[in-house]
Amino acid sequence: MKKSSILIALLGVVIGLLIAVLIGKIGDRHKLRVHANDWRKIELVLQSIDENYVDSVDHEKINDAMAAAALSALDPHSTYMPPQVLQETEADLHGNFDGIGIQFNVPNDTAVVIEVIPGGPSEKIGLQAGDRLLKVDSTVIAGVHFPQDSIVRRIKGEAGSKVLVTVKRGHEIIPFEITRGKIPTYSVDAAFMVSDTTGYLRLAKFSRTTEAEFLQNTAELVDLGMKELIIDLRDNVGGYLDQACRLSNLFLPRKAMIVYIEGRHRRREEFRADGRGPFQDLALKVLVDEGSASASEILSGALQDNGRARLYGRRTFGKGLVQEPFFFSDNSGMRITVARYYTPSGRCIQKPYSDDYDYEVLRRYDSGEMVHADSMRIEKGGILPDVFVPIDTTRAGQFYLACSRKATAMRFASAFFDTHSRELSRIDDYDSLLGWLDRADLERQFLAFAKSKDGLVPRPEEWVTDRQYIMTQVQALVGRYSKLGDKAYYHLFLQIDPTFKAAMEF
Repeated sequence: MKKSSILIALLGVVIGLLIAVLIGKIGDRHKLRVHANDWRKIELVLQSIDENYVDSVDHEKINDAMAAAALSALDPHSTYMPPQVLQETEADLHGNFDGIGIQFNVPNDTAVVIEVIPGGPSEKIGLQAGDRLLKVDSTVIAGVHFPQDSIVRRIKGEAGSKVLVTVKRGHEIIPFEITRGKIPTYSVDAAFMVSDTTGYLRLAKFSRTTEAEFLQNTAELVDLGMKELIIDLRDNVGGYLDQACRLSNLFLPRKAMIVYIEGRHRRREEFRADGRGPFQDLALKVLVDEGSASASEILSGALQDNGRARLYGRRTFGKGLVQEPFFFSDNSGMRITVARYYTPSGRCIQKPYSDDYDYEVLRRYDSGEMVHADSMRIEKGGILPDVFVPIDTTRAGQFYLACSRKATAMRFASAFFDTHSRELSRIDDYDSLLGWLDRADLERQFLAFAKSKDGLVPRPEEWVTDRQYIMTQVQALVGRYSKLGDKAYYHLFLQIDPTFKAAMEF
């Protein structure tokens, strides 16, 4: 009995040793040796998934995920772009895309055409501002909470392809079969005179067509008597470096430095003016804010450091990274940060990275930077304005905020246009538009609309505070439906714009 017990115990020990050896061998078999300074781990991960994963694997999905994850570990702006995202990004910056040529808003639950782009397919076939989009092909998009980006995707398509767009115009339902084409996208949102000698130009982005658009619009303003130009770069997120340099070159003397770039694998490269710019004697003012980024900061920094322009507004975003595009054979691509931008005086535009980098602009509200000039610091990145203009936190009362949440002003403008489309669509002169708006009894009709549609009625003291701010926006939104389009919108909106007013006062 004792002998058998001993044999069983010994057998257990031997089996245990064999299992331990076997487990050790299995462990060795899966121990994949890598070094910290090479990329072999990525290859081994993919190889191990292929050889061991329990289910079939979508290689494209895994590749995309790993590419995106790898680039996200570098900095907030190095990024991977799948084919569709790359195509949309490139089209936007190249100054054109394939589509039908309309701009629309969704003020309630139906898309309303705001503008029909001149020369585009929609204008040629007869679409008009104010048309309500009911269907794209057989898909109903009105009254069903259809997402705006999904509407855009259905309308866009390859040039030469056809799409059936059904609209409501007044009481009529009209189907339009539209052949998609190349649609120009403009960098200059609006350009007009704001006084006998001062012009205003709002620049939305820096695309391949920016210099040509800027030259044309500025030359037209000069012909109208412009001696001083206000360039509005607020909320301009940037674009191509060469376009920022070309615009700077229009205003700077020969050999003046515009910007220089430098990185670990990129030697210092300087960009200087050639002295042939046609507007070297034109007085300049530039409007900037926390939404002005990248190429906007290059232009504003170059003009400021060379003493060519005074800047008004708030500290710019702080994106001073040179990103180089790389393209893959499957039509995807990536942008990798290869250097940093520096202004002529040596300021690094890029703001510091942080764990909550994406929310850094929101932190400016908490820190008081949006209302106090002494909270701005050059070491925080971006371009500091010469004249600080705080956000006005006093003019937005409860009635205004309630109207904003329900898009009351936008919905009213759309409904108002329905009953005044014939008159508005004939107006192509700003002074005529102002006179027409003054006679249109907008205030009474807007308050009645807000009460009947949204149950919103301002207290007398609220209306004293909110009246000018709200009614100017209402006028701007209604004016946008005229032939003047965005020119009317921005011209009217400048009346309540404190940054623009500060620039005009100096």
